[in-house]
Amino acid sequence: MFARSIIQLQALSFVQFDFARLSSLFLRSISLKLCFFFFYLIIKHCCCIFLITSDQAMEARLNSTTSSSSSTQSEVLDVEPLRSLAPMLPSLHTFNRFPHPTFPSLVCITPFGSFASCFESKDPPSLFPLYPTFVASEKPSENPFGDSCENHGSDAGASPRAAEFSCPSQMAIVPLNEQDTLSIDTTHSCQKRSLSYLMPGERKKAKRKSVKRAKNGEMLLPSSLGCSRESVEVILMTFDALRRWLVKLDEVNDKEKKHPHLRAGRIMNSNDLRMNNVKRVGHVPGVEVGDIFYFRTEMCLIGLHLQNVAGIDYKYSQIGDEDDNIAVSIVASGGYENEDDNVDVLVYSGQGRPKKNGNEIDQKLERGNLALERSLHRSNAIRVIRTEKDSSSHSGKVYIYDGLYKIIESWVDKSKSGTNVFKYKLLREPDQPDGVGVWRMVKRWKENSSSRGNLISHDISFGSEAIPICLVNEVDGERGLSPFSYTNKINYPSIVRTMGPLQGCMCNGTCLPGDVNCSCSKRNGGFLPYNSNGSLVNRSTTVYECNPRCLCSTSCRNRVTQKGVKLHFEVFKTKDRGWGLKSWDPIRAGAFICEYIGKVIEKIKIDEEDEFVFQPLAGEKTFKWNHGPELIGETGCIESIEAYKLPPITMSAKNEGNISRFMNHSCSPNVFWQPVQHDHDDEDHPHIMFFAMKHIPPMTELTYDCGLSVNVTDGEQMGTTIGSQRTKKCLCGSSKCIGLFG
Repeated sequence: MFARSIIQLQALSFVQFDFARLSSLFLRSISLKLCFFFFYLIIKHCCCIFLITSDQAMEARLNSTTSSSSSTQSEVLDVEPLRSLAPMLPSLHTFNRFPHPTFPSLVCITPFGSFASCFESKDPPSLFPLYPTFVASEKPSENPFGDSCENHGSDAGASPRAAEFSCPSQMAIVPLNEQDTLSIDTTHSCQKRSLSYLMPGERKKAKRKSVKRAKNGEMLLPSSLGCSRESVEVILMTFDALRRWLVKLDEVNDKEKKHPHLRAGRIMNSNDLRMNNVKRVGHVPGVEVGDIFYFRTEMCLIGLHLQNVAGIDYKYSQIGDEDDNIAVSIVASGGYENEDDNVDVLVYSGQGRPKKNGNEIDQKLERGNLALERSLHRSNAIRVIRTEKDSSSHSGKVYIYDGLYKIIESWVDKSKSGTNVFKYKLLREPDQPDGVGVWRMVKRWKENSSSRGNLISHDISFGSEAIPICLVNEVDGERGLSPFSYTNKINYPSIVRTMGPLQGCMCNGTCLPGDVNCSCSKRNGGFLPYNSNGSLVNRSTTVYECNPRCLCSTSCRNRVTQKGVKLHFEVFKTKDRGWGLKSWDPIRAGAFICEYIGKVIEKIKIDEEDEFVFQPLAGEKTFKWNHGPELIGETGCIESIEAYKLPPITMSAKNEGNISRFMNHSCSPNVFWQPVQHDHDDEDHPHIMFFAMKHIPPMTELTYDCGLSVNVTDGEQMGTTIGSQRTKKCLCGSSKCIGLFG
């Protein structure tokens, strides 16, 4: 019994000793974990303080860079890679490599835009990893506008998810309030904030975007909303209005500044007035086959061809582990020995004609030539812009978008000087609208009008116009027009015919821009309304041309509409809108087209069955035609219909008129009307002249906006006034059609 008690006491002491040892070990373990936990909190707190300090320093440096002079604007911020600040924690089974949305991510987002798109990562777009995103490096495209233009890389290195979420940058008119703030990311138009990290050795400059506000409270800015076609037209019309205004200012100030189109392009680019700035293969949204351009800057602004000088534009792409570049567009401008007699086949010469010691050397398979060679093996579509001669262009040529081609053959040939030149044979893709083919066809018609198919009459003006006007019907069997008397003189009432002419200017030979003694210039606000090539600079309430009392010659630049029609017109039969009007010649924006000719009548005497009545019911879009000078602080547009006094003139061309009587209505017009005075002083009976709203390719129907009576609202006739009774159903087929006009 005593021995058993001794054994039990020993066992109990052993258990007490083991329990004390275990308790001591447990306390030591808890202490170590607490130490590690507090150490982790201290490290994390220090990292956050460091990030906030770095962000403030970066913002201060960006602000100082933005406010510095132009000589310091080329400085690039040397930002350390933030990935080096990520804590290296042990991976646990309950942790994912993506942080929980409630956890603060160790990244730095500046208020001036992101460095790259979050969609370039292969991870889900809603989760942002703590490790850096590796993006395939791409060579930026050449700067088409100079220092003020950004370099835009291609989208070839993006993952399929990036292509899924990417959306083209477009233009839209968005009203903004004075208290609204605007944050623009010109690299990506998707409305998602992108997070990325700079790789070691990379440098990227972040800068604020300056956005100009028009006086009417509207602003032009990139947007993924709206119609691509309308956005392209807004950009091109704004650019041309700005370019014309810059030319006018240079002439008035007697400054010989060169390349106003490049200056206009830089202003547009600095205000983010451009679209499709990411290189792509295939057609560009909003650009149609057959569109014409008079400057390469126009093609740069809409993304058709992003090289302002080079004829080959290419993008970098990645196939597997290899980087490659392919051609996306070319301009066959005739600078090399190109063969372009066939409208469907183009033999294009490679780029590069350097001289060494005064002698030409062989072309090299690099840059654009290498991209064309890669496109031959990849068989990707290439946009082709071809050129035709045009006397109204400063370069003597006009650019035509001819659609998509594919390279089918390449070889090395000898040039006229004996050097090696790369040649590429391109074949036009089928089922595309005619581009250059229309120009070649019209050229044959001008040489011999009898070659025009379905021709009814060679000249419906019977010699009244300097250029014959053909009549064509390709729709039905109608072989003539309703009887009318063709004339190019307005039939005014006797009270207007007996009025005296305007006071003439005393200019010798021709009116000069900036001449303070020219009375005609004073009546036009101190400027001549036309530029040197005869294009209207901007729309105004009334344009005052020189009159018979003026001492200047008939060739004066302020007598544009008095010189008559200079275009080759064709009256043709439409499918559902009667007869229409086309031009065989390209028409430049602002160019004079024709005058509305008819008999001036009183409104109370309007025949309700008369389809040839002109009443100045203005369309809102035509009043935005010269929107653009506001970008440089000038006032150049009529802001609203209410601020514009419509002339009370009404004319009928049912019994007598000219080609203008065949011009149809459209809710998306390419022509607008402008009151002009030159032979009398009656402001109520001005001449109604038509001008081109935008560049118009040959064989495009000419239309203007007839407007809508104020008595017609939401498609319903209100009251019994003449305006509402004459309202007709619109058949223009435009995407912006409102269904009624008149």
